[in-house]
Amino acid sequence: MRKMGLDVGSKTVGIAVSDPLGWTAQGIEIIRINEAEGDFGFDRVQELIEEHKVDQLVIGLPKNMNNSIGPRAEASMAYGKKIEELSGVPVAYQDERLTTVEAERMLVEEGNVSRSKRKKVIDKLAAVMILQNYLDKTSN
Repeated sequence: MRKMGLDVGSKTVGIAVSDPLGWTAQGIEIIRINEAEGDFGFDRVQELIEEHKVDQLVIGLPKNMNNSIGPRAEASMAYGKKIEELSGVPVAYQDERLTTVEAERMLVEEGNVSRSKRKKVIDKLAAVMILQNYLDKTSN
């Protein structure tokens, strides 16, 4: 069974899955959502859960730098609660402070990724980093 990482934003959800052994994370998709209109992409997430035989969801928790929970972290937790209710798959939260910044830096350092292309893959890369951090933390 695999783990699935989600980087939940207000406009997109980056998706990554682990290999069957739970060692590495690979980005698979970015789902367009519209938080303001109540479109959260739950149907597509559930399709991916079934397709990849996922037994654990890992949602990035964007805590404030002082470790407190702000509005974005609350939104991620609400997303996690709803997808857990809908799918029956347990949700864990992984501190994701600075993962998007780190993902952006990695793409900039790559050198050949234009700004418009970076915008298209940043959330998927952040989901990979969230899931990989979780896999590394829980494999010990």
